[in-house]
Amino acid sequence: MDTAKLQEFGARYTTAWCSQNAAGVAAFFAERGSLKINDGVPSVGRTAITAAAQGFMTAFPDMVVTMDGVSVEGDRAVYRWTLTGTNTGPGGTGKTVRISGYEEWTIGEDGLLAESKGHFDEAEYNRQLKVEGRL
Repeated sequence: MDTAKLQEFGARYTTAWCSQNAAGVAAFFAERGSLKINDGVPSVGRTAITAAAQGFMTAFPDMVVTMDGVSVEGDRAVYRWTLTGTNTGPGGTGKTVRISGYEEWTIGEDGLLAESKGHFDEAEYNRQLKVEGRL
């Protein structure tokens, strides 16, 4: 993997996450690519990935994702990120969240994501969202 191309890909991917255009995020994935978030069921295919991204974009209309770094580790690329936003979407708590995580990428021959395994501290995320008497 070319490091400069990987950095550029990561920067464009970050911009897509900040765009409030979920299909723009899914366009970084191969047609049958998959996105798995923590221990959740993988979202397979661009339609499912669009829905997963839209969930975050709806919950956090002011969401900003920053790229903390991207590197090659073994046969995968690792994309490190920080998400900040206020949970003002439907049913939102009004709480601001700042959470960091990473994605382990498998990039296909076509230069798109064949697989992304995302990881973040879900307990800390839920703690930041918590409102007295509800989660």
